[in-house]
Amino acid sequence: MIVLKDIDFYSLCEHHILPFFGKAHVAYLPNRRIVGISKLARLVEVYARRLQVQERMTSQIATTIAEQLEPLGVGVVLEAEHLCMRMRGVEKQNSVVVTSAMLGVFREHQTTREEFMTLIGRR
Repeated sequence: MIVLKDIDFYSLCEHHILPFFGKAHVAYLPNRRIVGISKLARLVEVYARRLQVQERMTSQIATTIAEQLEPLGVGVVLEAEHLCMRMRGVEKQNSVVVTSAMLGVFREHQTTREEFMTLIGRR
């Protein structure tokens, strides 16, 4: 399993045009191909630079890795603070949104998923 965790990202919510920012954790289980780890960080950056919603960004990162590398599985977790939650509406200062996308063995095998979650510090 190849894991790159704590990738900082900054994006803009397409609903409120306010920033959301946090950390991305990306993993894949290679089949035939691997990619340099900086490419995983660049992929996060590509999707973060768009007007975006976190849920879609999470699945786009996972799907792109799956399509390009054809790995046995992909796991992506994003943890982000949304300024729309802090500044307007409910004004909750310490809320964090966590989204995940699990494909292949990360979805099918609980032990693989648990290993990934343990490696990124989530249970």
